[in-house]
Amino acid sequence: MSVNVNRNVSDQFYRYKMPRLIAKVEGKGNGIKTVIVNMVDVAKALNRPPTYPTKFFGCELGAQTQFDAKNDRYIVNGSHEANKLQDMLDGFIRKFVLCSECDNPETDLHVNAKKQTIGSSCKACGNRGMLDTRHKLCTFILKNPPETDSSCVKEKKEKKNKKKDKENGSGSGEAGNHNDIDAPDAVDGEEDDDDWAEETTEEAQRRRMEEISDHAKNLTLSEDLEKPLEERVNLFYSFVKQKKESGAIDSADKEILAEAERLDVRAMGPLILSELLFDENIRDQIKKYKRHFLRFCHNDKKAQKYLLGGFECLVKLHQSQLLPRVPIILKDFYDADLLEEDVILTWAEKVSKKYVSKELAKEIHAKAAPFVKWLKEAEEEEDDENVEVVYSSSARELKVETVKPEKAEEDDDLDIDAI
Repeated sequence: MSVNVNRNVSDQFYRYKMPRLIAKVEGKGNGIKTVIVNMVDVAKALNRPPTYPTKFFGCELGAQTQFDAKNDRYIVNGSHEANKLQDMLDGFIRKFVLCSECDNPETDLHVNAKKQTIGSSCKACGNRGMLDTRHKLCTFILKNPPETDSSCVKEKKEKKNKKKDKENGSGSGEAGNHNDIDAPDAVDGEEDDDDWAEETTEEAQRRRMEEISDHAKNLTLSEDLEKPLEERVNLFYSFVKQKKESGAIDSADKEILAEAERLDVRAMGPLILSELLFDENIRDQIKKYKRHFLRFCHNDKKAQKYLLGGFECLVKLHQSQLLPRVPIILKDFYDADLLEEDVILTWAEKVSKKYVSKELAKEIHAKAAPFVKWLKEAEEEEDDENVEVVYSSSARELKVETVKPEKAEEDDDLDIDAI
């Protein structure tokens, strides 16, 4: 059975597929181990060596790994369920496969052992960037670069050699053989000279100093992922708060997302953003910070659930102002594509005391009932009557009215967005 490479995408026609992981537990006692039966097929679908996701599992689980490429056996010590490994694979895909711009998995990794950096290039959108090398897997990748890199270098060298042969006009067989042997050294020498010449310029020196600073910063913050979830959430909270206080929050949406991913708290992002960016003027703020929330909530139902939790907390803080306007605010979220219909309907089915008291949660759900009812009925086609949802900037409650068309000739449907 195949699944979407990016499992946050629920589209059944999504063309990037991969086989579902098959795990087989072998051995007993201290010798127990989990063999990932189809790791070669999974890695092929991700365009990554099978050793990379296997080693990623070992890093995340704190377990040793074994590779037997000849027999296609990739092993993680210990007993691990296939579903657990599949969820863990999503983390590997997000960090080392998906493009940071278009979220497509058509990416290649480029390792620069000299500078200790790992680059990523996307074939779909052309985006190029650098991977965060703080994850333990990056050390393994730097020592074991993808084979495609070396093959590309060889192809480039062969093309340069052929071009040089043509320029030299080598005709005899001996001269041709001599050029084939000596040309790679000459080409390599030229490349080294070019690199050295570039590095001595002021711009190149400045760039190298920035890379050194970034590397030092990476070393300083390398232990953040080892910290408990609560501490990582607090780090993310402090990061967003600093951006807000410095006045840089409006254009910091990409930086905020990158920091959440670095700390592995992406799904919880909307919960923290709601606390820092929303107050009793939430309706205007939804429009202002729509882009920030979309980076987390787009096609991510888990993040949308955290957004609803953040909204409940906000209602608790500004109960007198926001409780009567719950349905209108939910519609604002819905219109801004921050909440999907099925997420709202699932939330409405059960009252939870996870974020607020059960009594307040019941009040919030009761206030949201008219909007939820409209949402359920919106899918149903009605021949003789239209449902008109009335929203007024001065109104404190949402009203649902049933009206009949005034004229038989008017066939245009009501546009809820235009109200």
